[in-house]
Amino acid sequence: MDNNIQSTINSQLSTAKEASIDLALLDNETINQVLQAVADRAIAETDIILSANAKDLARMDETNPMYDRLKLTKERIEGIANDTRKVSTLPSPLGRVLKHSVLPNGLELKRVSVPFGVIGIVYEARPNVTFDVFSLCLKAGSACILKGGKDADDSNRAIVGLIKQVLRDFHINENAITLLPATHEATGALLHANGYVDLVIPRGSKRLIDFVRQEASVPVIETGAGVCHAFFDKAGDVEKGARIINNAKTRRVSVCNALDCTLVHADRLADLPTICAPLKESNVVIFADEPAMAVLVGQYPNDLLKPATDESYGTEFQSYTMAIKTVATADEAIRHIRRFGSGHSECIITEDRATANQFMAQVDAACVYHNAPTSFTDGAQFGLGAEIGISTQKLHARGPMALEEICTYKWLIEGDGQVRPK
Repeated sequence: MDNNIQSTINSQLSTAKEASIDLALLDNETINQVLQAVADRAIAETDIILSANAKDLARMDETNPMYDRLKLTKERIEGIANDTRKVSTLPSPLGRVLKHSVLPNGLELKRVSVPFGVIGIVYEARPNVTFDVFSLCLKAGSACILKGGKDADDSNRAIVGLIKQVLRDFHINENAITLLPATHEATGALLHANGYVDLVIPRGSKRLIDFVRQEASVPVIETGAGVCHAFFDKAGDVEKGARIINNAKTRRVSVCNALDCTLVHADRLADLPTICAPLKESNVVIFADEPAMAVLVGQYPNDLLKPATDESYGTEFQSYTMAIKTVATADEAIRHIRRFGSGHSECIITEDRATANQFMAQVDAACVYHNAPTSFTDGAQFGLGAEIGISTQKLHARGPMALEEICTYKWLIEGDGQVRPK
């Protein structure tokens, strides 16, 4: 790496660390005022943000699955501002006494929630993440270092610029948010910023997440790719199934909670055309196995039907594409999910409580649904405000990561001169 570039990045990492120390003195009321001001500024500067976003969009092919994630609109900015305001209304996650005890020797122990310090985020063409990460990190008392992709660089710089102005207005260290250059060198520097960065969270494709996990020397929480399934059981309700599968697949195809594969019980194949009927309106391409293909031919547009291959399963499509697999039992459905799922979100559609209980107990995923679509896996939908990502790992946090999940804790011990015996 060029020495000048390295020096610049090192300086950014250092000033972010210093800002995290300053944030420890901020009270919750001031934090909430800042977040409200950021929301107001986002609305006031909508045209500026959209102008920057238009430059990014102009560089991307509209057929790219990432295009929808990259695109900002007036309505989406209003939604982002509302999410930021929502975070300001949530209770502070800091200073909570998680455990309290008094030892026989009189020592008083408290385990108290505290900020991580500096949280780094590596993400792709998702400018909304810039707002989400800042609002959550500030509320949780941490500085954030952002490494966005070059596809969204103009958008990210416009957003970070307005946030920094709000911080200056409140006389708060503006390095509480830092946007690194959109380069591979900056990614490498962030992933090896030991002593400066306390935690890195990747948000994006499986390739990005795998790279961060394998390369980083600082702690990482995976927000994994979403290969999501819906199992229509032999006791499934057709009307519910059609509604749930359509919503999970077509609500927003580029997000990680979108449905990728429908598993259908062999006893209910005859209902498959009805279940898939709503998908026609969105021109969803279906990769069907032989039993499913046999009942869908003539009942679903032929130009949207394709034979499934081994590659059809375990793929996060991020497009109007879905696979269908026929299974003979709930056990087979669960085995399929164990093999091809990513540990993100899975659902079962059934009126049989025992089968639902088995599915929910045995499926290993962050979020498991009964008679509801995977599209609900979202921090705001869970009542958490915005989210910093969906964790698919099992250490520290799992599922939507919001305020509580981006805090750590420390022990506070009060004594009165006690000493430990030799």
